[in-house]
Parts: sequence; C-alpha cells; structure tokens
Amino acid sequence: MGIAERRRREKEQRKAEIIDAAERLFFARSYEDVSMDDIAHEVELNKATIYLYFKNKEALFATIVLRGVRILTERYTECMEREVLGIVKVVLMGQAYYRFSQEYPDYLRLIHFYGSERFSRENPYAAEIGKGYGTCRRILADAIREGIDDGTIRPDLDPFLTSMYLMISFMGILSLENRWKLVIEAEGFSYEQFASEFFRFITPAIAPDGRTHSTDLRDFESSGFLLTGPPALKKEKRRQP
Repeated sequence: MGIAERRRREKEQRKAEIIDAAERLFFARSYEDVSMDDIAHEVELNKATIYLYFKNKEALFATIVLRGVRILTERYTECMEREVLGIVKVVLMGQAYYRFSQEYPDYLRLIHFYGSERFSRENPYAAEIGKGYGTCRRILADAIREGIDDGTIRPDLDPFLTSMYLMISFMGILSLENRWKLVIEAEGFSYEQFASEFFRFITPAIAPDGRTHSTDLRDFESSGFLLTGPPALKKEKRRQP
C-alpha cells in the first residue's frame, strides 16, 4: 500500500469516527443540546480537526440523516425486487417504513427533524437527502404502476399522486405526537394496532372496484407481510343506562 493510499484510508477512517461520535450524541440529545465542542470531546479530537471534514454542525447532522435515508432506500429496493403483485409490494413498503421506525427510531427522529424549516437548503447534503427520499417515493410509484398493470391496483389512480399520498401518510403516522397516541390509547387501542390498521384501511381504497376481498392482509403473509393479524377489536366502553 502506497503512502497516498494509506493517508486516504486514514482520512476516511477519521471522518467515520467523527460521524459515529456525533451520531451517538445526536441520538442521546436534541440537536440544540449538541455542540461541536461536545463532538470534539466525544471523538477525542481538536475541534479544528473536525472543521477540516465538516463545515458546521448542520453539515455533520445532515450526514447522519443521510445514513438513515440510505437504510430506508435499501429496504424499499428490497421490496421492489420481490416477485409479488404490485399491491403486495406497496403494502410491503409500508411495512418496511414501519419496521424502519421500530428498528431505527433515532434515525427516523433525526430525519423528521431535518425536514423542519430551520435547516438551510444550501447545505450540500440537502439535495442528496431529498434525492434519497425521492428515490423511495419513486420506487413506491413504480410498485403502484406494476399494480395497475397486473390489475391489483385501480387503473384510474395516478402513480405519482398515490405515492405522495402514501408517503405522507406513512410519515404522519410514524411521527405521531405523543398527545395523539394518548387519545388512541384512551379509546382502547395500542399505537401498534393503530399503525397496523392503516393497511387494512388503505388497501381497499387502492384496489379495483369489486375486488376488495383480495386485499385481506392475511393473504399477504406468505409474501412476508406480518405486521398485523386479524382485525383488532375495539374495547367496548360501558355506558350507564
């Protein structure tokens, strides 16, 4: 290995160590509660060294967000490559988003926080993050097109608009504020039941007329959809006569 190659690898390793240290801090604290000094202390480097790799804290935060987006993109790609009907791919992608939220809740929190208006669009990572989320949406739209072609999704639906409706719905459900979770629990449902029932709600809406029976989610279990079981029953509230 030549000197130039060794230096390149050392530089890449140091950059990865900085990102890992920052990730630990951002996962444990809020964005505002983490400083570049904190990151320098965590990685045991001079703060000036960190600025050689990242322009500011926002750029470093965006790098970590991009890690999460790439994981989600990989999950969507895996669903798209399955040899199943289009509507099943759509449901599997919804499940993939849900499982991503359960396996990587910190990445999801950072992704949603990055979507706030406080971050500059001039950040060099902003376009790449947008491209990553756009890739997920395009993969979902491709699955919808396949469903239209194989007859499992309504032909009158526009793939772009439908993919937007679904992505926004996934994001809204998985970033639900705690106050709404309390409302759901007060009615006798768990948050997990609420999330899983979304798929029972949405599949008849995109299936062709007269074929809603084909969207029974239990029929998708052989394809890997295991998020939900039989319909959850709401707890009856006793009322005084």
